[in-house]
Amino acid sequence: MSLFHGSCHCGRIAYDVEVEAQPAIECNCSHCSRKGYLLWFVPRTALTLRTPAADMATYHFNKHVIDHHFCPVCGCAPFGFGTDPKGQATAAINVRCLEGVELGTLQRVPYDGRSA
Repeated sequence: MSLFHGSCHCGRIAYDVEVEAQPAIECNCSHCSRKGYLLWFVPRTALTLRTPAADMATYHFNKHVIDHHFCPVCGCAPFGFGTDPKGQATAAINVRCLEGVELGTLQRVPYDGRSA
């Protein structure tokens, strides 16, 4: 496991996440494709906020099952919270918001969220 530091652009939302580098999910749903997300999914307990949760804004769409968190100041969306198919709490980490990750070296796995 590796510890990564992440944040929104202005730093109002900052967090640490413990995860092994893995292929990044590239979803084509209307939300992910517009935001350019590259995602790593981890147990919710792997993410630790370093800033107050009250500093985040939340967006819901479609089935309203994912808390898409973003910064109300800079608009950057570093992660979302939801549950996996087994009902376990998860965090969807926007890999683009992590320090020290070379995006060009990541394997990308397409996901057809548009049809889901």
